[in-house]
Amino acid sequence: MLFLWLYMFYSCAGSCAARGSPLAREEGSPEEQRARSSVPSAASPISSFFNGSGTKRLPQAIIIGVKKGGTRALLEFLRVHPDVRAVGAEPHFFDRNYERGLAWYRDLMPRTLEGQITMEKTPSYFVTKEAPARISSMSKGTKLIVVVRDPVTRAISDYTQTLSKKPDIPTFESLTFKNRTTGLIDTSWSAIQIGIYAKHLENWLLYFPIGQILFVSGERLISDPAGELGRVQDFLGLKRIITDKHFYFNKTKGFPCLKKAEGSSKPHCLGKTKGRTHPDIDQEVVQRLRDFYRTNNMKFYQMTGQDFGWD
Repeated sequence: MLFLWLYMFYSCAGSCAARGSPLAREEGSPEEQRARSSVPSAASPISSFFNGSGTKRLPQAIIIGVKKGGTRALLEFLRVHPDVRAVGAEPHFFDRNYERGLAWYRDLMPRTLEGQITMEKTPSYFVTKEAPARISSMSKGTKLIVVVRDPVTRAISDYTQTLSKKPDIPTFESLTFKNRTTGLIDTSWSAIQIGIYAKHLENWLLYFPIGQILFVSGERLISDPAGELGRVQDFLGLKRIITDKHFYFNKTKGFPCLKKAEGSSKPHCLGKTKGRTHPDIDQEVVQRLRDFYRTNNMKFYQMTGQDFGWD
């Protein structure tokens, strides 16, 4: 009889606890219990692979800038890597949609398996005063990537993009100066203001150590995409899978393209909005802008430990 009782006790231990033991009951309101029941239980990477699931995670790495620096190219190149999963569209969470909350932001992310990195890119973060504190609040360990480009060329590219949408805007030359006679540069114009990289970086360094920010050269991303991607993969802790074999140079567009894009067997170049022909700008204005940016560029080189060769 004792043997039979012990057999029944141990046989029931697992199933009875699951069904009715107070220890097995979920705590919380009915709504919380329903929410928990709707969340898939943890699965192994193998089972996740076969059933097409995965987990939506907040990004571990973000491309935070800069506009017209080459952020779209970098993201498209990175998405070739099997361990990188990224949002295609710019979420603009930390500058425009922060009030929607982290749950909304997480839901935008692609599902990832264990060992994969979730990423997004929104170039306006770099110049948004509130963004560093907000990202730090989400995770102090977030890795940040900034694609920078000669600020004069970047400003002209920025203007060219606006011109394509608003053909009646004033000339680049007239927008550059508060007073052209005195040569006073209008730093309130966003096309000029974005390129004052050192000033913006100071804000980020209040919340993140310099070693947690990778600075990618927009110029080298064109001349040596595999080399820059090698640095990015190292920074993200990824195996160097993206190499020279993934690129070919498109002479018509003037920048590298992928031989095979993510999820495709066909070559892929960035769209027609990339690589626009710049308008001719008065060289005196270009030189004045170079003089304006020179001191700031030197400070930026010192802060980052990199000479980008813009002067």
